[in-house]
Amino acid sequence: MKMFVVFTVCMSVVVLASAQAEQKLKNCNEVRTAYSSKGFNVNDVPNKGVHGDHLKVCPQGFSCCTLEMEEKLSQQSRMDLKAPVHQLSSNLQNTFTQRHSHFDQFFKELLDNAEKSLNDMFVRTYGLMYVKNAELFEQFFRDLRRYYSHGSSAVNLDDMLADFWTELLERMFRLVNVQYEFSDSYMECVSRHMEQLKPFGDVPRKLRLQLTRSFIAVRTFTRGLALMPEVVGKVSTVSASPNCVRAAMKMLYCPYCTGQVALKPCKNYCLNVMRGCLANQADLDTEWNNFLDSMLGLAERLEGPFNFESVMDPIDVKISDAIMNMQENSMQVSQKVFQGCGQPKPNMAFRTRRSSKDSGFPGRFRPYSPEARPTTAAGTSLDRLLTDVKKKLKHAKKFWSTLPDTVCVGDRISTGDECWNGTAKSRYESVVMGNGLANQVSNPDVEVDITKPDMVIRRQIAALKEMTSWLKAAYTGTDISFVNEDAGSGEESGSSCDSPSCEDDIYFSTTAPIKPRIIINPLAGNQPSSGTRLAPCSLALAVAALLLALLTLHTR
Repeated sequence: MKMFVVFTVCMSVVVLASAQAEQKLKNCNEVRTAYSSKGFNVNDVPNKGVHGDHLKVCPQGFSCCTLEMEEKLSQQSRMDLKAPVHQLSSNLQNTFTQRHSHFDQFFKELLDNAEKSLNDMFVRTYGLMYVKNAELFEQFFRDLRRYYSHGSSAVNLDDMLADFWTELLERMFRLVNVQYEFSDSYMECVSRHMEQLKPFGDVPRKLRLQLTRSFIAVRTFTRGLALMPEVVGKVSTVSASPNCVRAAMKMLYCPYCTGQVALKPCKNYCLNVMRGCLANQADLDTEWNNFLDSMLGLAERLEGPFNFESVMDPIDVKISDAIMNMQENSMQVSQKVFQGCGQPKPNMAFRTRRSSKDSGFPGRFRPYSPEARPTTAAGTSLDRLLTDVKKKLKHAKKFWSTLPDTVCVGDRISTGDECWNGTAKSRYESVVMGNGLANQVSNPDVEVDITKPDMVIRRQIAALKEMTSWLKAAYTGTDISFVNEDAGSGEESGSSCDSPSCEDDIYFSTTAPIKPRIIINPLAGNQPSSGTRLAPCSLALAVAALLLALLTLHTR
């Protein structure tokens, strides 16, 4: 008896629901209103339900849809599917386009400020001596900018810094020894032994380490920020497949055909459709997250040992310290050079034009007071920029794999059982698929060909993987974004001596000379250090005498 009562109640509910649906199908007024709100011609909608055998996507039976309506709603579903994904992608793209712009502007202004600060300080401290040699420092900053903009394909930082210090040594050596004349070959001899001389103390080594690490880090980091909107933009161009559009049409607009325009899809049904449609995009997630982790790691380096701001802001002080070190030790440095490269010729013109202004650098440098130094660039600081961008990077993690969950929320879906399951107003029973292409093999709502990954997205995966390797290298202070195959790139700049004795030359490796020896140095063409050497004339006479003796014997 109880079973009969339950059966009767269920049948009554079904009959009532059918009667309500049939009543709605008898007049399609609600459908006409909803359809026209999409911008379509209301005359496309029949006045009452028609048989739906002609429909290709929606359930066949009595329907408020014609084949023409179904085709138009399919096109609308393509746009409706793209809209939320495009909105989320655009937000992400704009976020990192702005962050890249902020960082790029900051680093460029910091370079400009550092150059201006050095120029102001050196004009005040060294006066005319600096003005006459200002192009050396201007080239130094030009090279730093070129590296930042174009990388090691344009400027090798190690070589550039070595050349800078070598050129500075040559210029200063001439200035502190203005009473002598130096040939180009003599100055080459001086430059070759710069490492043993250490005229600038430890400043070149420390500054090279600080500059290379910080420049590699900031350049790679800003390139990473620039890559993010590029990847998002290119992925956004990937269009939905015909099977995806078909599934979206069925999910979004087939309720119209049944006269239930307010009926929303079940949440899990929406997830399966979106995970099928965005399967290729979800495959970006692994490399995307690896990339973001590497960006966060490099950001921490920029906050600490690779802090670009703390290197560039006092660079004028560091270079000036090096110059002062050379000035204070000029006599010892000159002595060692004269012993190793030979005694230079006196400058005969020096006595006639000698003046105090040309005899070296004026007094000791006096640093700027802290309040006189620029402390920020682009109206902010590196710490503030990094704090902000780290939050955005963390928020961007798992962006691609969570897109379906982000789309299938709010008024786009129904959270209860009174929802559209693809065929009727009822509970959705199918299992929700995982993310990614491989997990769509059994997707009940979208037919996905897992053997044909999207090539645009695969190329973006490769780009992210490559950038991640650059970021990891930059984390250790290495630039691998350009492979320099020049065999000499790792050699000391200006060194052309292959003999082991070069490194251990007694005149450059000890504080005081020991027992004199004969030095045969082709570049030291002024005077031998000690001992005797056959002059070219004596050698010619000896050869002539030998030949004369041989001829005399032959005659006899």
